[in-house]
Amino acid sequence: MNTSVDSTPAFIEATYKKMDANIATIRERLGRPLTYGEKILYGHLDNAAEAELVAGSSYIKTRPDRIALQDATAQMAILQFMLAEKDEAAVPVTVHCDHLIRAQKGAEADLKIALTENKEVYDFLASASQRYGFGCWMPGAGIIHQVVIEQYAFPGVMMLGTDSHTPNAGGIGAFASGVGGADAVDVMVGMPWEVLHPKFIGVHLTGELQGWAAPKDVILKLLGMLTCSGGTNRVFEYFGPGAETISCTGKATICNMGAEFGATTSTFPYDAHMAAYLKSCNRGETARVADQYAHLLKADDEVLANPEKYFDQVIELDLSTLEPHLVGPHSPDRASTVANMANYVEEGDHPKNVTYALVGSCTNSSYEDMGRIAAMAEQITAKGAKLRIPMLITPGSEQVRATIERDGQLAKLEAIGATLLANACGPCIGQWNREGIEEGFLNSIVTSYNRNFPKRNDGNSGTSGFIGSPETCLAYAMTGSFEKNPFTVEHQAADGSTFILSPPGKVDEVPTQGLVRDEAGFLAPISDNSGVTVKVSPSSERLALLNPFSPWDGKDCTGLRLLLKAKGKCTTDHISPAGPWLRFRGHLDNISNNMFSGAVNAFTDVAGSAKNQLSGETQPYNEIARAYMAAGENWVVVGDANYGEGSSREHAAMSPRHMGGKAVITRSFARIHETNLKKQGVLPLTFADPADYEQVQEGDSVDLLGVAEITPGSSITARLNHQDGSVSEVELKHSLNKEQIEWFKAGSALNFLRG
Repeated sequence: MNTSVDSTPAFIEATYKKMDANIATIRERLGRPLTYGEKILYGHLDNAAEAELVAGSSYIKTRPDRIALQDATAQMAILQFMLAEKDEAAVPVTVHCDHLIRAQKGAEADLKIALTENKEVYDFLASASQRYGFGCWMPGAGIIHQVVIEQYAFPGVMMLGTDSHTPNAGGIGAFASGVGGADAVDVMVGMPWEVLHPKFIGVHLTGELQGWAAPKDVILKLLGMLTCSGGTNRVFEYFGPGAETISCTGKATICNMGAEFGATTSTFPYDAHMAAYLKSCNRGETARVADQYAHLLKADDEVLANPEKYFDQVIELDLSTLEPHLVGPHSPDRASTVANMANYVEEGDHPKNVTYALVGSCTNSSYEDMGRIAAMAEQITAKGAKLRIPMLITPGSEQVRATIERDGQLAKLEAIGATLLANACGPCIGQWNREGIEEGFLNSIVTSYNRNFPKRNDGNSGTSGFIGSPETCLAYAMTGSFEKNPFTVEHQAADGSTFILSPPGKVDEVPTQGLVRDEAGFLAPISDNSGVTVKVSPSSERLALLNPFSPWDGKDCTGLRLLLKAKGKCTTDHISPAGPWLRFRGHLDNISNNMFSGAVNAFTDVAGSAKNQLSGETQPYNEIARAYMAAGENWVVVGDANYGEGSSREHAAMSPRHMGGKAVITRSFARIHETNLKKQGVLPLTFADPADYEQVQEGDSVDLLGVAEITPGSSITARLNHQDGSVSEVELKHSLNKEQIEWFKAGSALNFLRG
């Protein structure tokens, strides 16, 4: 299916008509008012008349409207799509080249280096896009989520993206969910997206942000309240008079970081801010169509009048009382107010020295964000003051960059010493070649990004990452320290006087002249693709065609070696780190050499290595796994709570599958990763009693009994064969439904699809 630069009014109206018909069926079935999130979800059901609709337990099949792929995950998604042997995708698909550009010298130099270093991958993505009819945004065009909200997303759309921060589009009223590549491929080949029916959480916003408080502080406050697993299998729907005071891109910031507490997605109802944003993007026709179908694009009046009756939970948040926050280090749910940061770092023994401020990424790179920090920069320049530490700025798209250049914000930021980076993810995902730092150097950085796991940004184990609003980041760039509140401390002016920063107040949330239109970075589909060949060199170390995984042998899984018992937080960054490994995202065997390199061994408290049970040597996990495979043996991993938190990267599931992993047993899973394991034919199992995690001992071999008779809701028994000859048995649960069991039997969901 060809993909134009934006979603056409006809496409949008067809989406609304489909929603209207489905919602009528659901109203007749349920006989009750609907929340806005339910309208989008139920409006996209594959079979509204018969779908089982029990929140928290039913698996439902939906028909998303479009797919977005970022370059790091697009490689494996497209390689899987090629296995399906289709000529084109069943829905519009776009590819966005945003993850592979390293930040080092500045925008122009970094982009030039990336085009050389990644030419092979870009050629592959471009040729595959031309071959299969995908739209392709080339390097420099922008970050996937910013381009999507500018060019494609619209109120009421259901879309999937192979990046966990796809819910960014909730800021424009979308139901946008992050998934692994296999989920995306299902939709691309014409299959429905199957997802656990989420519960719906209403966030009732009242009041209006005051002073230094920003939209970012809404989500940071919620993260402190809910923790990193508090949103798992839940949709967050923001509503109320407070919601009507926040800009479209401010809403996007809030929805973007819903990924940090595991939400299926987050969204806001359609309002005037979204219409204004669409018009600024030269998409006034989209706003016109949305206005005609406004009844679909908000919760029913009865829900708004009595939300406790219709949401599974309602959270009250008064924006007028909200204070600026920071979260960190090492986890996005460790929250503190800026006013309390001096005590927070003292009590936590965190580094007080702030060495870098970084603003931008998909989370905070809007015109409004740049306008607010530019207003602060004006104050600083007027006083002849200087930043204490370097500040890096990452625009979300070429449209934003060109617009802030045209309207003067960029010049104001550069005047205080800010360095402009390429329109790409950069340091947010570890693509930061930070110079002049030794491994282990203890320091803190402040970012307006969304994640702050250890080593994520600069690869240094001694760096503590703290996340705040762009305003908070710039304020700390004036102090270089957490010891004082940057909003109340007196700063030194050039004439020797002192001054206190003033909040920027209201700035334009969209440019009065509209965003500068950019289509130069867009590679459009072609009408005749019959002669296009997808470029993959047989000798490449970065790309390799896939071979299907072997099907299940029909037997219980016995004699599995315990490869890893992970201690504490084990995110996808721990399982399959990014940074320098991004270059191998299209080569499954090569990227598998990073497998579990960040996972902490529960028996030694050391990351990345364990004892090889065959040789007795301590080795990296990937080497041990290869040794077990060479000996004809398979293995199992044991994890703690919320295992697989973080990115949608399915390499964290594909590498274990490729390297001989049969099952992962945990106290609990993060949503996307559990689905990715199922898709790749790895059994995701949970302890019936979470305390049984403690029974797993170093050197165990594991028998999984009951796999041969696996059915929905059945139990599996894990027999733990300890090295001293004793045996423990623990009960395990699984969440596979009937179809997902067929995926497992076939060896993967793609094998099942292929027949």
